[in-house]
Amino acid sequence: MKKSILMLLAVVMVAAAIAAGCTGSSGGEATPTPTTTPAETRTLLIATTTSLYDTGLLDALKAPFEQEYNAKVDIISAGTGTALGYGENGDVDVMMVHDRVREDAFLADGHGIDRRVIAYNFFVIVGPESDPAGIKNMTPEEAFATIREKGLADPADVKFVSRGDNSGTHAKEKVIWKTAGFNYTTDITNSGEWYIEAGTGMGATLLIADEKSAYTLSDIGTYLAYKDKITLVPLVSEGDILLNVYSVMRINPEKHPGVNSSLAKDWINYLISPLTQKTIEEFGVDTYGEPLFFPAAGNWETMGVNRSEVEDPVV
Repeated sequence: MKKSILMLLAVVMVAAAIAAGCTGSSGGEATPTPTTTPAETRTLLIATTTSLYDTGLLDALKAPFEQEYNAKVDIISAGTGTALGYGENGDVDVMMVHDRVREDAFLADGHGIDRRVIAYNFFVIVGPESDPAGIKNMTPEEAFATIREKGLADPADVKFVSRGDNSGTHAKEKVIWKTAGFNYTTDITNSGEWYIEAGTGMGATLLIADEKSAYTLSDIGTYLAYKDKITLVPLVSEGDILLNVYSVMRINPEKHPGVNSSLAKDWINYLISPLTQKTIEEFGVDTYGEPLFFPAAGNWETMGVNRSEVEDPVV
């Protein structure tokens, strides 16, 4: 995939250059080709979890980077499982996800290097304002158990929409079910009409849950970005298990020689820089009245990570 994307970009650039060099002047003479050319634009391919993309954060971050580094940033948005698959194939240069267990496995298998934590927020359980299952202000585990119990008894009124896409959010949902005392495979999936597996990104899942007046688990950032499009409200937002940590890593060039490792390194150092961390801290405040993400800088203890995972530049 990476090679085909780069080949397509190269064809477009060559065609544009030929067109520019052959443009005739008003006198019918060919315009001379410039003797100097600008520095070649480098392309960075990023596979990212949908929440970083759906919120608009990456669009806000990539423009200054593109200008400073004479680069073009192309983003592939998918669930964490799919995104990690792109990295395992060497189809992208950078990975941005939020599932520490699978990130550690990805690193251990030699696909990724230089992992840095860039931001965090929290998951919330959202649902209809009428709250038919009565879960408001419960612990996440109590809320899930109650939704299941009442959903099994009355699936017409109590439903839960799962991402069902092997994403980081889906992984967190499974952790909550397990902590609540349930086996996800035998107790939750295919257990009745109350449990709906959407197989979609976070934004689309929120829209489906809203349409069905159902509950779902969402990161707070995507919920706030979609708040004006839906009627769902946050009902459960407290609990250590709801912590949601985002990281970035570059694909290992020794395992995948075709990656743009140098530009990937620049991207990581750009993300952990004080200026970008400030941008993350302020992102969404003007629009939503509160931040969609919190910067990693200075908050390593809150996230339960080492300071080096947040601040050490990639060299």
